[in-house]
Amino acid sequence: MIPRYTRPEVGQIFEPQNKFAIWLEIETLAAEAMEQQGTIPKGVAKAVRERGKFDIARIDEIEREVKHDVIAFLTNLAEHVGEEARFVHQGMTSSDVGDTAFAYQLTQAADALMIGVKAVAAALKKRAVEHKDTLCIGRSHGIHGEPTTFGLKLLGHCQAFERAVERLQTARKEIAICKLSGAVGNYANIDPFVESYVAEKMGLVPEDVATQVIPRDRHAMFYATLGVIASSLENLAVEIRHLQRTELREAEEYFAPGQ
Repeated sequence: MIPRYTRPEVGQIFEPQNKFAIWLEIETLAAEAMEQQGTIPKGVAKAVRERGKFDIARIDEIEREVKHDVIAFLTNLAEHVGEEARFVHQGMTSSDVGDTAFAYQLTQAADALMIGVKAVAAALKKRAVEHKDTLCIGRSHGIHGEPTTFGLKLLGHCQAFERAVERLQTARKEIAICKLSGAVGNYANIDPFVESYVAEKMGLVPEDVATQVIPRDRHAMFYATLGVIASSLENLAVEIRHLQRTELREAEEYFAPGQ
């Protein structure tokens, strides 16, 4: 991500530190569930919870040799946990960890974006009320049409962002998915209880029918929703840019002190 155009609270979600922390939590929760079932010995989850750590540089070093990110992570995890680590990840496939973690990251991102979208909607509503009687010219294809108010124009944008809130909530729900069903999604070597347990603990929902991965139409809809919201931002930005042109001067860019 480009730092200049990335909000810090969103950028950190996709940093390796957060990704591997989620991977570790998934493996720990899965171990807890397997212990309850008697699939693995008692004490494994406790060992992972207490001694489980990771070193990003070390993971990268291992991956250069083994050519596999999850194996590299698990190898580094075992270096910290010890003998109990041999029972971690039992019956799971790499995408069980990677896909579930990525879905969780997208819910984190959606929560952060939701704050921003709601703030934009609130700001537009405030200004719309403030300027409900501020007369301005209404345009059709850029040509003078009829008088209107600046407040009404802002209210239209406000409504777009209020719809964006609803769309983002729906997109978040659709991507908040947990998938721990094994190599081809049929629970051949892992009990569905493990998936349900991890999902509940992480605020996710088990995938109804999976393959090796979470169905990608879920991701496509999430990204499509972001695209629609971005188009609303672009619409507002173009309007502001148009109104502050020298020959119009109906709006003016704000400059902070010392800018």
